[in-house]
Amino acid sequence: MKDQTNEEPLDPMPGELPVTAGRPGSASAQHVEKHGAAPVDPDALFSQVLDSANLNLAWKQVKANKGAPGMDGMTIDDFPAFAREHWERIRSQLREGTYHPAPVRRVFIPKPDGSQRPLGVPTVLDRVIQQAIAQVLTPLYDGEFSQHSYGFRPGRSAHQAVRHVESGWKQKTRYAVDCDLKAFFDTVNHDKLLTQLRGKIGGGKLLRLIGRYLRAGVELPDGSREDTPLGVPQGGPLSPLLANIVLDPLDKELERRGHHFARYADDFVILVKSAKAAERVMGSVMNDVEKEMDLTVNRTKSRSGKLTETTFLGFQFNGQGQVKWSAKALERFKQRVREPTRSGDRQPTGCPEGEWSESNHQTQPGAECPVCDQRTAALCFGLDELLRNQPHVCHGAVT
Repeated sequence: MKDQTNEEPLDPMPGELPVTAGRPGSASAQHVEKHGAAPVDPDALFSQVLDSANLNLAWKQVKANKGAPGMDGMTIDDFPAFAREHWERIRSQLREGTYHPAPVRRVFIPKPDGSQRPLGVPTVLDRVIQQAIAQVLTPLYDGEFSQHSYGFRPGRSAHQAVRHVESGWKQKTRYAVDCDLKAFFDTVNHDKLLTQLRGKIGGGKLLRLIGRYLRAGVELPDGSREDTPLGVPQGGPLSPLLANIVLDPLDKELERRGHHFARYADDFVILVKSAKAAERVMGSVMNDVEKEMDLTVNRTKSRSGKLTETTFLGFQFNGQGQVKWSAKALERFKQRVREPTRSGDRQPTGCPEGEWSESNHQTQPGAECPVCDQRTAALCFGLDELLRNQPHVCHGAVT
């Protein structure tokens, strides 16, 4: 990495760690994705995280995301100089198990219903480390995740989840159990999550480091700090993988029962063949989620009923089982794609801070946004006329 492009290696010193098995792109990583993970040596796994090639790949990904500064105020452009001066000390701390992540910076993003979604913006340094961890752990876990899980996974998307629900109509499963997990990302039990991780990656420094990220706390807009005894803060590179790990037992239980279902992050729909079955399954699932998984079901938003009366990820289904946009989602979509292109460093309304920049999220007419999937969804669900003649600036997910 050269000075003018801010692509200096994180480890320019001799004596790099060996490129060990399981690193993204390696033959063994591909084997793990296909066949599932064998028991791993925790120390070897941590060495993979600190492998120079893995760290440089993590830095490139964080840099490409062009996120906002964390609580220390350090920008993406500031990081290479910081890393040249301090990386050897930080890596020594990581190796010795003495590194402590910084609290995340709390930001609030408006939701369509008028409430606010709390996000946590880690420092650039912690985003690089989290990304390095995610790159090593994803091949260990993703190949064993359910085929009905669509959120935050390579090669999967929200509109694939919607199409999977649509396919249930042809199988005569036309009643839906729509479960909403209340404040899921804020209520994950750390001890249970770490126990799940220990079963796959063992104990040791990597597990302790992940635990420290979970408990790092948050810095609020007024400068005060709060502990995080529960939850997986939304906003860091590692959080999506951890969320899928937490919910994987739910997927496996639904598969064991033979249900047709789709899950995207904490939003999931189960399809059954009758109203009675929907009521029974809803009661059973709520009991499992709350008693076995220590999560809370939002009973106000959760419901069972006809598939044609269900909204999933901003979409509904007509009397022939075909996908259509919900009225609210369609109106939001139209407003977003018709807004004029923004310039400078202004943050588009509704786009999570740290996930938008004009240079890599603005697309030309007819092109696909790599982040919010709006154009893919529009083309897939018959709204391409809204997009054909105008550019698009990412405003976050349509749902």
